[in-house]
Amino acid sequence: MAGHIQDRWYRVETGSDGKPRKVKTDRHGTGLRYRARYVGPDGTEKSKSFPDRQKRLAEQWLSQIEADMARGQYIDPQAGRLTVRQHAERWLASLTMDPGTFVSTEQRIRLHVLPYMGSRTLGSLRPTHIREWLRKLQDAGVAPAYQRVIFANLSTMLTAAVDDRLITENPCRSSSVRAPKLDRRRVAPWSRDRVLAVRSALPERHRAMVDLGGGCGLRQGEVLGLAVDDLDLIEGLVHVERQVKLIRNRPVFAPPKGGKTRTVPLPESVARSIEEHISQHPPAAITLPWRTVDGEPVTASLLFHRDQGRPVNRNDFNRCTWRPALAAADVPFGRASGMHALRHFYASVLLDAGESVKALSEYLGHHDPGFTLRTYTHLMPSSEKRTREAVNRAFADGPETEDGPTTAQEE
Repeated sequence: MAGHIQDRWYRVETGSDGKPRKVKTDRHGTGLRYRARYVGPDGTEKSKSFPDRQKRLAEQWLSQIEADMARGQYIDPQAGRLTVRQHAERWLASLTMDPGTFVSTEQRIRLHVLPYMGSRTLGSLRPTHIREWLRKLQDAGVAPAYQRVIFANLSTMLTAAVDDRLITENPCRSSSVRAPKLDRRRVAPWSRDRVLAVRSALPERHRAMVDLGGGCGLRQGEVLGLAVDDLDLIEGLVHVERQVKLIRNRPVFAPPKGGKTRTVPLPESVARSIEEHISQHPPAAITLPWRTVDGEPVTASLLFHRDQGRPVNRNDFNRCTWRPALAAADVPFGRASGMHALRHFYASVLLDAGESVKALSEYLGHHDPGFTLRTYTHLMPSSEKRTREAVNRAFADGPETEDGPTTAQEE
């Protein structure tokens, strides 16, 4: 058995006859009688106290400790006394993710997790606490998709606590805890007329942004970070190398989402628009830190910029330029009315033209063609439609003979 059991109500002394005998201590009859003691893997002594008549429980507890050590599953009983807030601070400080992602993660934990369970100890967390917390998020009106992201952050943080041997299991992984369900809404791409209406409503210096979003599938940050050197007008290509991100409302250059640079076809119509934009609004050399607000300075000759050689601020642009253009084009403002709608338009155009999901996924910079398929599968022409069109093309304008379409000759 690991360690030993100390009886704090009696001590053993050697009598005058040389035989051991039990003598009452000053603590006799008060407090917890038995203290189970052992030395943990870190070399420090651990203990747990038990009341009178529970020596067998103390022995069982020590036996379990010994078995956990032998299996490599030992967890310090004191570790679970760390509060969720204390663990969150240590966990956040250990993360090595993209700075922008870190800011978002820290904000979600600080605003939506710690106010509810920050003072609770890790060892006291139970699935019921997670279920109650999810209900509070729902009652507070947090969007289902955002609830799901917050839940994922908390689950990852508690998985780290399991890995660090602070708790035995992650309550978020319990079978009784259900991750928030996504509000599955099919992407409804804008029509060509709507895209052109919004484009016409924008100030002239910003209209080429629509062409790059709807004609090349670039994200807003990628449009704002596009440099003249990224364009290959001869080969008809756009090299997506960077984006402009805001970290606590301070602009930085960063790799595209997921760190995935890519090359996208540049249609002639978009190329003409970009050339006209450059002639009217020459690119400006913009210097921003790379990835973090204190990162190494990087300079790029950006196509879109503000006065005095400053980058376009995404929040200011959306509020002061994009929204008025939506109103002028009679487009309702909502979740599906940001510049991201132009990427959906781009995807719908390519799928309607028969482009493969794999190619579309590469052009959009998705991490997985499966994600592209799940997002846009309802926009793909149905097999019935393709069959009808294929047969119609085979029979259309053909010679009026009894043979029908040309087929392989029989041997």
